[in-house]
Amino acid sequence: MNFGTALKDWRTRRHLSQLDLALRAGTTQRHVSFMESGRSLPGRGMVLRVAESLELPLRERNGLLFAAGFAPSYPETRLDDPAIRPVLDGLRRLLDGHRPYPAIVVDRYGVLVAANDAFSLLTEGVAAELLEEPVDTLRLALHPRGMAPRVRNLDDWARHILERLRNDLARTPDERLAAQLAELTGYLPPPAAPGPEHLGFAVPVRLATSAGELRLITAITTFATAADVTVSELKLETFLPADAETAERLQTISAVV
Repeated sequence: MNFGTALKDWRTRRHLSQLDLALRAGTTQRHVSFMESGRSLPGRGMVLRVAESLELPLRERNGLLFAAGFAPSYPETRLDDPAIRPVLDGLRRLLDGHRPYPAIVVDRYGVLVAANDAFSLLTEGVAAELLEEPVDTLRLALHPRGMAPRVRNLDDWARHILERLRNDLARTPDERLAAQLAELTGYLPPPAAPGPEHLGFAVPVRLATSAGELRLITAITTFATAADVTVSELKLETFLPADAETAERLQTISAVV
C-alpha cells in the first residue's frame, strides 16, 4: 500500500476529516489532500506528525514511514536482548509486588511474557498443551479445555474479552488479531443477551478454584512513553479482588504457601 492510500485509510478509521487531521498535524487541508492523492510527497517529519496525530501505535508508525520511503524510527528489540532486561526486571518486580493477587505480562497478541506465582491458581485444571510456550492467554481464557469450564459467568466474561479484541482490531487492522478473534468466537455458543453480571463499573470473572469461587476484575497498564515497538506493546494485566471474600481467600492461600 502506498503512503497516500495508507494515510487515507488511517484517517477514515479514525473518523477524521482532512481538515480535522490538518489541524491536528499543524498543516493545511490542501496539503493533506495532496498527500493522499500522491500529488505531494511528505518529508519524514510530516509523516511522523501525521502518525502521531492519528494516534498510531509505534509499529504502525514505522509502517507509515516505510510506505513513504523512509526507514523506521522506532526500534523493535527482542525480548531476549540484554538491552530490554531493565524493563522486564521492572515488570517482574511489579508482578511480585502484586501478590497475593494474580498478575501477568503479555504482548500485543496476548502471548504470556511473565506471570507471578498467584496466576497458577487461575490455570488449575487447564490442559497441559495450552500451557506450553508460547502461551496464548486469550486462548487459555476461552478454550473448552482452558479456564472456560470453570468460569461461572462465561457469557459475560467472554463478551468482555471479545469486545476488547474487536475494539483493538477496529483501531488497528491486523491479520493475526483477526485470526485470533475468529478462533475465540468459534469456541463459544451464540451470544446470549447481556446479563446483570457486572459491578456497575467493571465486569468481574467468577472463577471456580480449589480455594472456592474467586471474583476478580482486571486492570491493564502500558508504557505510555515507550519509544521501542516491543516495549510499547507489552501490557501488565493485574487481577484485583472484586469482593472481600476473594481478597481473604487469596491472602489465606499466600500465607499457607
